[in-house]
Amino acid sequence: MACPSSPNCVCSETEPGAHFVESLRFNGDPRAAWSAAERIVRGMPRTRIVEIDSDFLHAESRSAVFGFVDDLELWLRASEKRIAVRSASRVGWSDMGVNRRRVETLRRSLGAAGFAD
Repeated sequence: MACPSSPNCVCSETEPGAHFVESLRFNGDPRAAWSAAERIVRGMPRTRIVEIDSDFLHAESRSAVFGFVDDLELWLRASEKRIAVRSASRVGWSDMGVNRRRVETLRRSLGAAGFAD
């Protein structure tokens, strides 16, 4: 779940620093929040879910111009009322902030759906 040294990854399960991003905190029922997160990811442009189960989701997002693949991974931490998150580019050095923006868009969307703390 760790990020590489390159600045093209963010993760909630790393030490505070350049790669760190807060988990997606939620209130209410964990299953409902998880379902909302899945719906939001399914609605993201150029994104497809490649694996999902009761507490893990892996999606691939393609860049608009060159079709580079980024990985988005979510882990439901139901007892902690949070969803751990990692978003990372597979290639290149810098992502120009794309992965952080992806996570923040997901956070705002969960809030708009009534699940964010």
